[in-house]
Amino acid sequence: MTDDTGTSAPEEFARQVFEAQPFTRFLGAELVSASPGAAEIRIANRPELRQQHGFVHGGVLSYLADNALTFAGGLALGGDALTAEFKVNYVRPATGPVITARAQAAATTRRQAVCRCEVWSVAEDGTEKLVAVAQGTIVAAGPTRTGPAPA
Repeated sequence: MTDDTGTSAPEEFARQVFEAQPFTRFLGAELVSASPGAAEIRIANRPELRQQHGFVHGGVLSYLADNALTFAGGLALGGDALTAEFKVNYVRPATGPVITARAQAAATTRRQAVCRCEVWSVAEDGTEKLVAVAQGTIVAAGPTRTGPAPA
């Protein structure tokens, strides 16, 4: 199902959630695409996002991976979701003008999605270099047990 602009309901939901994240706005990230089981997020490489050697800080790469994983998994699960855990491997320093994270759900059950993500440094000419690989478990947000929540 799409709206007048050609945007799907899952993508519109993802954009609303994305825009409601204060930290995402602070970093200046952009949701490039989102669909059930997949998401792409990018960020411009700016001086304030770099560490002392001039590379994009690992925390920024980790943010990109975590958020892309959660959007891919959440949309695969059909709604709001949270990261239960994730791991990131840094492959090489990120130096390009744009850093992009692409995630997809590898396996989904009723309550969780295991997702993979690759983070890429994109050069001016569009050439991409892999800078990080991540994997995470994403869980559906909301009540997961019967009865009142623990105090």
